[in-house]
Amino acid sequence: MFRDSQAAMPDVKAFDNWYDRASVRSTPRRLVEVDDDIHKAFFPEHLVLHLSHPLIDPEDHKLRRYLTAQHLYQWLQFTTTFEVAVVGRATQLIADNGTGLTLSANSRMTAFQILVDEAYHSLFSLDVQHQLVARSGIGALEHDFGPFIANLDAIGDDMPDHRVLVQLLQVVVFETLITSILNDIPVDESLIGVVRTTVRDHAIDEGRHHVFFATFFKHLWGQLDTRTRALVAGYLPNLIVRSLQPATAPAAAALLSAGFSEQRTKQVIAESYAQDTVVAGIRQSAAKTIRLLEEVGVLDVPGAREQFLTHGLILERR
Repeated sequence: MFRDSQAAMPDVKAFDNWYDRASVRSTPRRLVEVDDDIHKAFFPEHLVLHLSHPLIDPEDHKLRRYLTAQHLYQWLQFTTTFEVAVVGRATQLIADNGTGLTLSANSRMTAFQILVDEAYHSLFSLDVQHQLVARSGIGALEHDFGPFIANLDAIGDDMPDHRVLVQLLQVVVFETLITSILNDIPVDESLIGVVRTTVRDHAIDEGRHHVFFATFFKHLWGQLDTRTRALVAGYLPNLIVRSLQPATAPAAAALLSAGFSEQRTKQVIAESYAQDTVVAGIRQSAAKTIRLLEEVGVLDVPGAREQFLTHGLILERR
């Protein structure tokens, strides 16, 4: 799988000031502190696709507030689960020198710092959800993200010898994505303050993670033999799509709990998350990841560009 090379991954300077700048080291516990702050919005409505559906009354502010609260809660729950179960799993392989790659002691130390960051992201996501439920009186529906993780892990099932490699690709994809949540929420003053500050803390940490995992993938790709590069190029489009597929099951659960019938719920979900809309959103969120893959030559592998086109991740060149 790997070429016979002793070249080590370059150190990532973005972590030189981690002890001073990481949110776990430099920020206080984020709290709902101002009495009237809880009456602000939970989540930007333009990021909740089903809120624009005609069956959801634009004047029913109570319903819309409930649905945006549930959307935020499911994102916080997802973060709580995913940062440890998937991101932490692969990052620990790097930290423990379990990748098969040549890594410096400093690169492995950086991976341990990322593990600390991600555990803290899980903790403060759960903490913020509990605070918001207590202060707002809007309970949180519970969601099982096991099927989502199983769906990700199923990629590469035909090549069990590459299980570690697939897990490394998962973390590279997730840690190089730039989602609208991390971009939009910190600057939206209409939102509850603790949501903005928590997401801002998360986004700042993720900026450092992006640099590390972009560097890691360049090193990984440079060490792969020709056959494995072809396999990776084939895995990546499906992995990106599965990683960014909207969570429609939590959206449906929120609609049902708000009193929508099963028939109307199915209609809202089907029409709000139409394939063209979903693919366009995935392509936008994955733009930096795709740029990284193009930079190292993934799309130059025979057949790879066609696969990315088929999945809607890139558009035809004109």
